[in-house]
Amino acid sequence: MSNRADKEILNELKELTKDKENWKSNIDDVAHKLNDDYSVAVKAKALWLLGEMGLKYPKEIECHVNDIASYLENDDSKLRERSANAIGRIGRADKDLVIVYMDKLMKMNEDESSNVRHAFIWACENIATSNPDLFCDKLDIFYEMISDSEDKVRIEAPEMFRVIGKTRPNCVKPYLEKLEYFAENDENPVVRIHSAGAIRITKKALEQ
Repeated sequence: MSNRADKEILNELKELTKDKENWKSNIDDVAHKLNDDYSVAVKAKALWLLGEMGLKYPKEIECHVNDIASYLENDDSKLRERSANAIGRIGRADKDLVIVYMDKLMKMNEDESSNVRHAFIWACENIATSNPDLFCDKLDIFYEMISDSEDKVRIEAPEMFRVIGKTRPNCVKPYLEKLEYFAENDENPVVRIHSAGAIRITKKALEQ
């Protein structure tokens, strides 16, 4: 595909992203752009948009979830990242659509790409917002990621404890002392802020 055609398709997808009223009727067309005729850039944009479409129209996205999830293990890190993003948004709307892919998703915490690791946390936060019980026995993963080699991953990791702590504070309670250490001592100010926020939300929920 020529660079010109590529640019035109990306512009079309960009415009469609803003045009939410026409999402439902365009899901199949956007999903078609995941095939091998299209560039990584087009596929990445399509994956992002399909995730947003799936959050709003989970029933209509169902037949495309397998194609979306197939990119969780793609060689291209941008496609792995965007696939995780999409699975997170779709799973937030309906966990049953993504539950079969959870094992693949949960392996992405060790991905070589920091962008993918960051997307993994963000995806899990999305799913956990409506399905916190799926993650109560997996919080060790996110605790370890507060010590990731990349700051953006470290910054995002405490947010998972905030999401879970809001509705399942007893799951986070064993981590409060550990989070307190990061809240008081971490060299990154945003890690400190997010850790403190997770503690605050959890303690408030425990009191209710």
